Amino acid sequence: MPGIADALARNWASPVEALTPLAPLLSSNGIQSLLDNLDRLTTDPELGVALSETSAATPDQQELLQEIKADKPIEPKDLEDVAQEAEPDVKKRQTLLQKIAGMNVVQRIQRAVKGGREERLLLIRDPNKIVQRAVLQSPRLTDLEVESFAAMANVSQEVLRIISSNRVFMKSYVVAKNLTKNPKTPLDVSLHLLPRLTPNDLKFLTGNKNIPETLRTTALKLQRSRTTRPRSD
Repeated sequence: MPGIADALARNWASPVEALTPLAPLLSSNGIQSLLDNLDRLTTDPELGVALSETSAATPDQQELLQEIKADKPIEPKDLEDVAQEAEPDVKKRQTLLQKIAGMNVVQRIQRAVKGGREERLLLIRDPNKIVQRAVLQSPRLTDLEVESFAAMANVSQEVLRIISSNRVFMKSYVVAKNLTKNPKTPLDVSLHLLPRLTPNDLKFLTGNKNIPETLRTTALKLQRSRTTRPRSD
């Protein structure tokens, strides 16, 4: 029954290998439960493939699941610039690049969740969205890393949107501030965050020529409304 399959998907104690034959019975909610824990989902590589063949997945879910099924490789040259930031030592950097390049998508998801800071810094720029998501699900991810990701203009908009929708991440004022200053952040996200900014940060934003004009104009209007707001006795 579909309800039972979804319940098993939500229950982290359920053996993953038992879910693979139940994949056709899962609803989009059950599939999302598994996508919210990519470490668990990729314990059985066949589960991702089975889910990609179900009709219940939403278009967004199907896009992620197809990346597991397609197993698109990653080229070392695509990460060379990023690798210099992640690992200054030339020999260690080449070793890191070779190791990542030799992994399939499932293995990269596992490294994104369980690996070290250097690997996360590389894999947050992985061309596969599902690997990027895995980085943000890592229990080893630090607040400083999230703050850094929120400020990066060379990550995908998908990464920035996921950060903005995570309640835990968004408790940090620095993350919110970095997202508004990041020209890559989707406009609807940065506009929503404007009221959180302090007067000094809002003023800085009004003079930032790198952000969209709409954001800068809205920031200026908000700044003016704050300064002209009448005092309450």
